[in-house]
Order: sequence, then structure tokens, then C-alpha cells
Amino acid sequence: MTLALEPEALLALLEDSGANESSCVHSRVIPQSTGTTSPWPEWVSPSLVSTLSAAGITKPWRHQVEFAQSAHDGNHSILATGTATGKTIAFSAPALTSVINGGTVLYVAPTKALAADQLATISGWGLDGVRSATLDGDSSREERQWIRSHANYILTNPDMLHYSILPMHRRWAHFLRHLEFIIIDEAHAYKGVFGAHVAMILRRTLRLAQKYGASPTVLAASATTGNPDKTLEQLIGRAGIAFTDNYAATPERTFLFWQPPLLADGQTRRGVLDESARLLAATVPTGHQSVAFLRSRRGVEYVSQTTKDLLASANEPKNQSVDHLVRAYRGGYLANERRELERDLRSGEIRAMAATNALELGIDITGLDIVITAGWPGTKASLLQQVGRAGRAGEPAAAIFIAREDPLDTFVINNPDVVFDSTIEVSLPNANNEHVMAPHLCAAAQELAITREDIDSWFPPNAPDVIAELVSAGMLRERPTGWYWTKSENATDLADIRGTGGAVVRVVEMDTGRLCGYVDHGASHRSVHEGAVYVHQGETFLVRELDLDESVALVVASHLDYTTFARDVSDIRITGESAQRQVVAGIDIHFGDVEVSSQTVAYTRRHISGENLGTIPLDLPVRTLRTKAVWWTFPSHLVNVTAEVLAGAIHGAEHASIGILPLFASCDRWDIGGVSTILHVDTETTTIFIYDGLEGGAGIAEFGFEHATQWMKATLAAVESCPCDIGCPACIQSPKCGNGNDPLDKAGSIQILTRLSGLPAQ
Repeated sequence: MTLALEPEALLALLEDSGANESSCVHSRVIPQSTGTTSPWPEWVSPSLVSTLSAAGITKPWRHQVEFAQSAHDGNHSILATGTATGKTIAFSAPALTSVINGGTVLYVAPTKALAADQLATISGWGLDGVRSATLDGDSSREERQWIRSHANYILTNPDMLHYSILPMHRRWAHFLRHLEFIIIDEAHAYKGVFGAHVAMILRRTLRLAQKYGASPTVLAASATTGNPDKTLEQLIGRAGIAFTDNYAATPERTFLFWQPPLLADGQTRRGVLDESARLLAATVPTGHQSVAFLRSRRGVEYVSQTTKDLLASANEPKNQSVDHLVRAYRGGYLANERRELERDLRSGEIRAMAATNALELGIDITGLDIVITAGWPGTKASLLQQVGRAGRAGEPAAAIFIAREDPLDTFVINNPDVVFDSTIEVSLPNANNEHVMAPHLCAAAQELAITREDIDSWFPPNAPDVIAELVSAGMLRERPTGWYWTKSENATDLADIRGTGGAVVRVVEMDTGRLCGYVDHGASHRSVHEGAVYVHQGETFLVRELDLDESVALVVASHLDYTTFARDVSDIRITGESAQRQVVAGIDIHFGDVEVSSQTVAYTRRHISGENLGTIPLDLPVRTLRTKAVWWTFPSHLVNVTAEVLAGAIHGAEHASIGILPLFASCDRWDIGGVSTILHVDTETTTIFIYDGLEGGAGIAEFGFEHATQWMKATLAAVESCPCDIGCPACIQSPKCGNGNDPLDKAGSIQILTRLSGLPAQ
């Protein structure tokens, strides 16, 4: 059967008949928009116009024309509109026209999958004179040689620019000499430390293009963001024009705010993963196509398998195998697996998919009937990006936000106007990050000596200070003609642009030698330590050994009835203070540099029933992170809590603050860490730290320092509004606490947050 996606019918389909209450806390119908078109400018290639007309696109949307015209006029420009608003056509009109007329174009995407998806679109248009190709880690030696010799539209990623094209720029001289456009797709993905790396890579690219006599125009496409013009300026060091008005037609969408039902104990709610699987399973027999976006790789595998199990037990769809109808998609899959999944999702063969945001940034997929976002995805911009995947022309669609038991989700579910009426978050790459800048200045000097004019033209204002430090360290040498790289090794190896902490760890099956997937080095301690349970496309493996020297985790296929959770311990030291102010008398807030030491010391095995099967110690190395933090200092008598509950009070306040900060800063809970201590060695008083979880800082803690009062008041409201008595995952418990959420004290946390908000003690 196929069910019309009207609100009443949709609710009837999705509600759990066994629940005692409705799970839909709030619903809103976003009406259909017909859109506004404009004629093609005369300069657009007639062959492109003809091709698009044959595909049914006779007139572009008005914002596409305005953006394309700005690009054609030579203005660096960024188009920041929602999903399915035609950004590809907007930047393709000037870019492909220039290629047809003899120029070259460089397209940069954050993922290989998105570049491959764009290549399929461009190749499908079949334009004479356009020789397009993807250049990534999967490209063979023969393919790379052909691309260098013949391609005039290259689709790549920041990694290939950094490690391959820029160091060997002389081989790419012809391409760079004729470079007319650089396209930065999904520009909102380039924030924080990763964004700082990409900003330096793009500036190096523009510098080399200029040396070869080119002056390319930069075009950026982004999801809706609060400051697209500043994003572009930080990425390329040049001012640009932002286009944010959306004139595209949009389908009617029903937006549901969903809270999983209470379980039999009347205290806890069904987990967001189980509820996501139940909703996916409910949609499959109707014939609709649904995707559930989940926060973790582990969650994706669990939801995919649970959905299959629910459908199989109900014999739905009738007489059909569910193994191909329901699939998982996440980072770490092999290239051939990703390509197959992307193809089958587009064709409709896959009816339901559980995915991380690797899919959100992986392929330009729209036209889904139902999109489920399981838990706040980090930012409002990301939520809208996911929701925008729902809806095909003229057909209604649905978006469902499922709230986890988490302070931020609790706040959003009770304040839906946060989604509909608040401004989009600020999303900036931190181009001035000295830790990031230093290795890229070394790489730039190895590519071509850095001149004083280069410093003024292409690099951030604090670049001279960083260069002076590199000279003192013997990394660069100053000569009358500029600064030169002094070492024999490749300078590009100094930069860890993805922030993974080292080489990617391969997951290999011991018995067969089969490569099962990949895990970032930084995540390997927690996810593929010895004894960890690793899941890949429904297959369960037990990790026998993690060899960090060889960057390989050896696994064996196993049927297990438990899963594993790693436990960490952390310590923090203050290495420099940049700013300080008083909250109220005796309570101060600070911002500065810290050094965080962390170690994965044990893991807990938990049975599928929830029973704790014990904790097993681990012997893994200590990791050190130099980053930025915001911290509060105060004597305990000012916060109206007793000595017995102080540790639990500050611990709970720390957790809740981390949970709410992503509502204000453009970040994810997993981008932030925290430490709270009754007596810190550096401050000699009670201290709560919130720090950026990325080397050198990502601007998150600084944003928190600047907006601390608003942040603390929202955190206080979230904790106070939670109906629990002693603290739960919806208020002061944390899913990533290295101490197992012990100790915690909710009443004490409320007192702490009251004072940190600048309010009098209760």
C-alpha cells in the first residue's frame, strides 16, 4: 500500500498503539511554495541551456540567476540556501560555460562521495568540450596521468589538494594557468580546526594560481548559515558576496517533534535508537522511502539491524526479503560499498536507510518521503539540511525530530520555536589558529618561497608571528627573496587536516585478511581497543588486537549478546589566560589555553538486556591535547551547596553545560570536553572547565565565553524543567562521561548553574 502523507494519516501510522501517551509533542505544516523563475542570461552556453531544457529545466530559479551573474562578473560569491534549491546549477552555469570556452575549473568537496556524485551529474549532461574527472585517493596512477593531461573540470577534496596537487604544482601548471573558477561545495562543513586547515589549503591554491598568471573566481555553496559572507572571507582571505534568498519551489512538509514513549516503569523512555528503528519499520510496508540520520556509527548499525528484525518478525513487506530493503550507511565503509549503497538509494531499491551525516555530506539525495533526525544533529543548520532531503516536486513529505534524553534535546522539544524562529548559528573556520597555520606555511614555503607580498595577500594577520617562530625553530630560513623550507622531508606530512590524530586505523579480519573498514586514529582507542565489539553492515566482530604502530585492528567474526563502552580519565592544566571577567562577586569566568591529558583506561561490557557484565582494564597510551577552554572559578560557599554534594553538583553542571552549548555555538557535543574539580592545582579553588576537543581550539570555548550568561541561563532552564528527581540523561547525565556519571547531584547542579548565570543563590 501507499499512504498519503497527510498529518492525520501520518500520525496514525507512526504512533505506538501500546503507548499511554502521544509521542508527537508538536507538529507544524510548512506550506508548499511555487517558486520564482528568471530567464537564462545571454552569456550562458547555449549547449548547457539546451541540455537543461531537455531535462525539464527551462527557466532557472531567480537566486540561481543572481548568483551565476555575480560569478560571471568576477565576484567571489557564496550561495547559502537550503537543500534541493539548485545550487549545482547555479555554480555550473558560469563554471561550465568557462570550460566550454577554454578555461579550467577546480571543484572541492569535503568528501569523495560528494565529488563522485557531482561527476555523475556533470557527465550525465554530456556537454561537448567538458572533460571532467574525480581525483581522490581511489584514483589509479593511469587515471591521474589522464587527468593531468586532459581534464578541464577536476572534482577533488581538500586532502588531494594538500597532499598531491599543491606539492606537485609544476605538473599541474597548464591546469592552474587556465584556472577560472574554484568551487567550494558544502562550505558550511569547513568550520573550526578542519575549516582552518581548508582555509590555508585554499589560500595556498590561490597563491599558486596567481604565480601561474591566473586569477580564479571562488564560488561557494552552503546550507543555510548565519554568516555565509564571513565564512567565505575566512576560507579564502577575500571578501565575497552572499546570496541567501531562496526562490525555489518547495513541497509541503509536515514537521513532527517526537518524544519516545515511557516504558513500563513510568520513569524512563524508549531509547532513541529503538524508536528510530520502530518508525523506519512502520514506513517500509507503505512503499515510502525513508532515511534516519543518527549520531554514531554504532547507532547506524544497530538501527539498521533492529529495523530488519522488526520487519521480519511481522512478515512485512509480505513475502519480501528485508536485507536489501533496509541498509546502513556510515563513514568507514569501503569505496565499492558506498557506491552500491548510493546507487540503490537513488534508484529506490533501498526503502529505509540508517545513516550518519556521512550521507548528508556524501551525495545530493533529495526526494525522500520521510526523513528522521534521531537526536539534535549538532546545529540547526544541519537539522535543516537533513530535513531538506524530504520532498519531491509536488508531493508532500514529512520530517521527524526524535528527542533523546539529553539536555539540549529536552530544551528543543519543549521550545520548538528554536527550530522555526531563531537565527541560524554562526559557522566560521578559525583561520587564525596558529597550530594549524604553522604546518601550512611550511608547506607553502616548500611549494614556492613565501614573499612578503604573499604574507600580505594570502595569509592571516598573525602569519608573520608564526613565520618568526618557524624561523627560530629552524623550519624556515629567511633570504632576500623570501622564506624557504629547510628540511628534506615533505612539509605536507606536518598537517593532520582531518584532526584524526594520526594514520587511519584499518579494521582487518584475522582469519581471512579481509579489510572490513576504517576508523579514525583518534577514535580507535575507544572504538577498536582490544575486547571491543565492532559492527559493520550487520556483521559483529570482536577486536583481538589494536596495533597502533601499524595502525591496524585485528578482528574475528563473533555472535555476541553484549556491546562495549570505553571509559576515559582526564586531567587539565592551564597554560595561558587570555581574558577574564566577573560573573558576580567572587565568581569569575576565564578564557585561555589549556593542556588536556586523557587516557582510555577500561571498558564495560553490557548485555543486550542492559545488565552490566563487568569492567575490564586497558593499557593504552596517554594522549595530550593543547586547546582552548572557558572556565569558572569560585569558592564553594558562594554557590549554596554542601561539601558532601559539591563534587556531584559541579559534575552535573559541567555535563548540562556541554549538552546545551551546541545550541549557541556551531558545534556538536562530541566536539567539546569538560573537567570539573573541587580544588584545581592551577586555580587553587573550585573550577569547571569546558574545552574545545580539537588541537589548537576551534572557537567553541571562546564563543561560550562571549555568550556565557545566555548559555548558562538556557542550561539552567533545561535542568530545572526536567521532571526527574535526581538527574537523568535528559538533564545532567552525559553519554560520554569517562566516570560513568558518578557522582552527580541535580539539586546541587541547579544551585551552581543559578550562580553561573549571574542570579542570586536560591
